[in-house]
Amino acid sequence: MQAHQAEDLDTAERLYREVLELRVAQPDALHYLGVLCHQRGRSDEGVELIRTALQVTPKHPDAHNNLGNIHKECGRLREAEACYRKALECGPQHYNALSNLAVVLEAQERPQEAFEAYEKLLRQAPRYAQGHYLLGLFLRNHAQGIEHIEQSVDCFRQAYALEPRFVQALEALSVSLYVLGRTDEAVQVYRDWLAREPDNPIPRHMLAACGGAEAPQRAGDAYVRDIFDRFADSFDEQLLQNLDYRAPQVLADALGTVLPPPATTLDVLDAGCGTGLCAPLLRPHARRLAGVDLSGGMVEKARQRGGYDALDVAELTAYLQGQADAWDVVLSADTLVYFGELGPVLAAAHAALRPGGWLAFSLEAEAGDEDGVTLTASGRYRHSRTHALRALERAGFGDIRIAEDSLRKEFGQPVRSWVVLARRGGDAMPASGRLAT
Repeated sequence: MQAHQAEDLDTAERLYREVLELRVAQPDALHYLGVLCHQRGRSDEGVELIRTALQVTPKHPDAHNNLGNIHKECGRLREAEACYRKALECGPQHYNALSNLAVVLEAQERPQEAFEAYEKLLRQAPRYAQGHYLLGLFLRNHAQGIEHIEQSVDCFRQAYALEPRFVQALEALSVSLYVLGRTDEAVQVYRDWLAREPDNPIPRHMLAACGGAEAPQRAGDAYVRDIFDRFADSFDEQLLQNLDYRAPQVLADALGTVLPPPATTLDVLDAGCGTGLCAPLLRPHARRLAGVDLSGGMVEKARQRGGYDALDVAELTAYLQGQADAWDVVLSADTLVYFGELGPVLAAAHAALRPGGWLAFSLEAEAGDEDGVTLTASGRYRHSRTHALRALERAGFGDIRIAEDSLRKEFGQPVRSWVVLARRGGDAMPASGRLAT
């Protein structure tokens, strides 16, 4: 267990198996080896190991909770719900199981039941900072009026008061204040934070996002790396809470209108792969599927999920610049929202594609017909259609298709987005699948 906690998974797995050679049904070894197998991308094996442990100790709430976590992270929400309810039967004060139950109820579009679970959690554990934070996110994600945003402010303040190192709560507080039009308060939160941690890239970037400093041309590497490394463990869970998150599927569907039928013949790059949500959607087309992301924590989650032939940790523009004529398809889901000026990264993507290759990406939509880019209080950029179109044309792309859609909700409202396809000039993709070169 010490090796496991230290993330020395090779040693931990070897020692768990040695324990099981000495005692075949040792329940803790079965349980934690099951958790480890899931971490290493062998989720089915992990499920069976934990189920075996529960045959020995059927009233073990932690094992039921961890079994639920595997089901949740594999998208089996009903099974996860049943596990969390069983954990609460065995341990009514199991706060993690109760908060996990609230998350999967929310993900199943059962907001009233989720709200009741969050309320119960805070009645049982009023000093549980994570509970206040999760309720704040819930209120903001499902806001039906300004009062819900105001209530989220109170939740985030309470979470931070209970745990002063809980910087996610501080960041969430500032976003809610900004949404309420209390910009001066939001700016002051970031200034105070930056005064305490002058080298922290997060308050520096978010201060600019709230209008307290000049906006950079793109989010800095340190900011993006820190944000996503910090959220790697809960990233998919946060996406589950944004019930209408659809970017991977929408982009894959858009590519399906221009690519030949799936035949595992194309070289495909998932540019900004995150935890690997796009992998199963791209795999049917891919002879070779690679992913790249700036966050090492995200890449590790993608490695555990599986489906890629190669994964790299790198800044996207620099990575693409070293990949001349390497890819038939480049897909980038919700990654270019961290770039203001799109010109350099699109030029690099154009050079990385083979002639006739396709680029697919999503952006958050800026209103108006001008060539506009805005850094928003979320820390992400919005782009006008004109800006995207001109940047693609300058990069050399043709056959540009920009459609409006909503890829997720934020603050209870759909986020206007652009779904973009563009093609590098050259020979057309043959019906057999592989691009001619």
